[in-house]
Amino acid sequence: MKSTIIPSKIVKERRDYNAWVANETLEDYSLRYAPKSFRRWSEATVANTALGGISFLALEAIGGSLVIGYGFANTFWAIVIVSALIFAAGVPIAYYAAKYNIDIDLLTRGAGFGYIGSTITSLVYASFTFIFFALEAAIMAQALKLYFGLPLSLGYLFCSLIIIPLVFYGVTLINKLQLWTQPVWLSLMIAPYIFVGYKEPDCWSNWLNFGGNSPSGASFDPLLFGAAATVIFSLIAQLGEQVDYLRFLPDKQENNRFRWWGAVIAAGPGWIIVGAAKLLGGAFLTSLAIAHGTSFIQAKEPIQMYLAGFADVFGNPKITLAVAVLFVVISQIKINVTNAYAGSLAWSNFFSRLTHSHPGRVVWLIFNIAIALLLMELGVFDTLEAVLGLYSHVAIAWVGALVADLAINKPLKLSPSYIEFKRAYLYNFNPVGFGSMAIASLISILAFIGTFGDYAQAYSSFLALGIAFTLSPLIAWLTQGKYYIARENPLRQTVNLNPPLITCYVCEQSYEPDDSAYCPVYDSYICSLCCSLEAKCHDSCKTTEEQPSLIQALASVLFQNKLSPQLGIRIIRFTASFLLLAGVVGATVGFVFYFGIGESSQFSALATAMLLKIFSVLYVLLLVFCAMGAWWFVLSEESRVLAEEELEKQNDQLQGEIQERQRAQTALQDLTHELEMRVEQRTAELSEALTNLKQTQSQLVQTEKMSSLGQLVAGVAHEINNPVNFIHGNVTHATGYIQDLLELIQAYRAEFPDLPPNLQDLTEEIELDFLLEDLPNLLTSMRIGTERIREIVLSLRVFSRLDEAECKAVNLHEGIDSTLMILGNRLKATSERPQIEIVRDYGALPLVECYAGQLNQVFMNLFANAIDAFEEYNKGRSYPEIANNPNRMTIQTRLLEDNKVLIAIADNGTGISQDVRTKVFEPFFTTKGVERGTGLGLSISYQIVVEKHQGTFRCVSSPGEGTTFIIEIPTSLDLKGEENSNSPNKIPC
Repeated sequence: MKSTIIPSKIVKERRDYNAWVANETLEDYSLRYAPKSFRRWSEATVANTALGGISFLALEAIGGSLVIGYGFANTFWAIVIVSALIFAAGVPIAYYAAKYNIDIDLLTRGAGFGYIGSTITSLVYASFTFIFFALEAAIMAQALKLYFGLPLSLGYLFCSLIIIPLVFYGVTLINKLQLWTQPVWLSLMIAPYIFVGYKEPDCWSNWLNFGGNSPSGASFDPLLFGAAATVIFSLIAQLGEQVDYLRFLPDKQENNRFRWWGAVIAAGPGWIIVGAAKLLGGAFLTSLAIAHGTSFIQAKEPIQMYLAGFADVFGNPKITLAVAVLFVVISQIKINVTNAYAGSLAWSNFFSRLTHSHPGRVVWLIFNIAIALLLMELGVFDTLEAVLGLYSHVAIAWVGALVADLAINKPLKLSPSYIEFKRAYLYNFNPVGFGSMAIASLISILAFIGTFGDYAQAYSSFLALGIAFTLSPLIAWLTQGKYYIARENPLRQTVNLNPPLITCYVCEQSYEPDDSAYCPVYDSYICSLCCSLEAKCHDSCKTTEEQPSLIQALASVLFQNKLSPQLGIRIIRFTASFLLLAGVVGATVGFVFYFGIGESSQFSALATAMLLKIFSVLYVLLLVFCAMGAWWFVLSEESRVLAEEELEKQNDQLQGEIQERQRAQTALQDLTHELEMRVEQRTAELSEALTNLKQTQSQLVQTEKMSSLGQLVAGVAHEINNPVNFIHGNVTHATGYIQDLLELIQAYRAEFPDLPPNLQDLTEEIELDFLLEDLPNLLTSMRIGTERIREIVLSLRVFSRLDEAECKAVNLHEGIDSTLMILGNRLKATSERPQIEIVRDYGALPLVECYAGQLNQVFMNLFANAIDAFEEYNKGRSYPEIANNPNRMTIQTRLLEDNKVLIAIADNGTGISQDVRTKVFEPFFTTKGVERGTGLGLSISYQIVVEKHQGTFRCVSSPGEGTTFIIEIPTSLDLKGEENSNSPNKIPC
């Protein structure tokens, strides 16, 4: 059973390394899909940048070499036919690369070659870039030598180093370079043909009849045509450089589909249209240069071609030379930034898969330029035809197999309809593309070196294309396409992923789903680059069960258990390694002999045979070292595998211990957390109980205060009531008695008007006339005073309600009015403000069953709070201001539906804010000073209304709009529900 692998972060050094590689300003998404966030250029900009790569003068050099070697007719038809084939091959390649936003290597991976199989094509493509970089830099160095007298060796170095800073920042800077230089380059390229055609009309007929060194002269020869076509076919790999830019196209939408297709066709296969014109132009300018007296050897150099062309544009030789050199420099810089950029991508792909390491595209940029510099110093320009002819066969076979998969296998459903390029979902080798390319390359190279006769040698490039194009669908049909996808990608079924980016578990950068893969080793999603660089997983995500490897199966078949399995595996690995080393060394020695000696005219036949014998002996000696190296490699590989297995066992054991410790630590953390939660819960319960206790205690104290106040008020009212009633009752009798006495005095004075002197003096002393007039008024005032005292006593008794049952049907208006009467002293006018206005808007209310005394307490709290609010509000206003907008309380009562009554008490004060309004009913919350409020009035009122009277109590207010408290209670209480309530403050009726 496979052990569980615990996801683990990579070490800090590699974390920094990967983060540096993730700087896409430098990296340009090498090794990966180009995301939407980076594809910010228009279709025209991308197409212009891609087409800037066709400025390379190697096209003119190839055209010149071909027309010298094979004559006009063979060169012309080779250019036309091969260009048409390259255009046709470029359409599906450009379409799929632009659709899936991937470079040529990633496209090759998913189109029949496999993850490791496309490594060979990366090497082929990288070879194309440094070969053509060397050719272009050599052309520029020739121009610099001609103008400045700079030695070629220094010119090669200068032409190489100048490219590095221009490609350092990738397509971001290349876009600007191609845009700025395109008009100048295009003008200088076209001008010579116009002026030459005008000034030298005979040059066209000279070109059409130019035979050069061709055995057939200017006429057509099938063998020479095939040889010329082979050289031109080497340009088919230029499609890869075009694709490296097309991947940055925006997505095809309904509103841009014409621009998108235009960019794909123009910058993809369309390059060969201009390329064919440049090939023909190079052949034309070569014939012109020879007509001007230039030697055959020098005429194929682009600088000599354009010197001949610009001679008809500028009359001054110095200006002609300067402009020609300028044109060559611009052209070569434009193409070599493309070559260097594409080469850095190709080497990145190649080495990342072999070494599981990626130091960055910039490193491989310098590496690619260094190889090109070495080729220049070795004289690659002198063997142009031979190098390109040999190279083209592998490139043709690669592109042929790739096009067949895209144009045939996918429409016929022999391969998946989409392009999958991530390591996690691909087999290492896919026989469809890789096998087709290998077989076609082998057969075509054998044909190229003359193994199958002259015609096969001449048409070896067509053999490479035809065999690869045919074998790809055949092998796909035989294998049923099962080597394309190793396991399904779950993200392909995901629609509208939220969030739209996935964070890589390893490098912790965010990527689009198309650039992410699920990794069972880390048990999370990782980006395609981290997946490519992972060396420890051994592709375990694609291994479903224990199966014998290919080497083990081969050893079992060959040796049939006659040897130990380990020895059989060693022999097979040694044989394969030895043959690979021997082949590489043999190819190297053979190429050196073929190009350095066999094709040279400096050696006689005897010297060539002697050197061949020496090379053969040298090769045999090298085979001994190859055998030693192969054996050393096998043994060191076994040691590495054993060390990895032992390390894996120790790692499994260590991870098991880590898992046990993690489980123990997790259990301990869970227990600690549970204890902490229990403590927090118990603490919260105790805090809540303490808060409730304090609240209840304060409410009981407040209730007791209000109860004591009610008892005091009731007692005072009762004690005052008896003597007041006594006085009030006797005032009536006293009035009668005094009236009788007054009538008697009046009668006496009428009968005896002349009083004795002593009585007369007494009458004047006591002011009898005033007394007779004022005494009735005095008795009337006494009666009014006693009636007022009786009303006050009655209001106190109504407010306290201690002489009545606690729950009773009462008139709420009486309770409101009695409360206002008690507060009458606070409502009266003072020296600081006018009287507080009371607006009564009473509706027709029935008698309401309620706890009248407690409801009166609610009214008292609301009225007192309103008066306090007025006093606070008036502090900032003068008497006239208050008089213009007097303090006012409005009391409104209504009978509602469902047998409920509404009491609304509103004031025109300052109002209260939202924050305060949400807390007004909380215990101990107050906006008054410490000595003016306890914060319990509204809290107790809320309990009285909501809990005791089964009603609702709410506050409506906003700053500057006043405040309204709205009470809704039923006209009759549910006494049964009241009795069953758990509230300690509820007392049944």
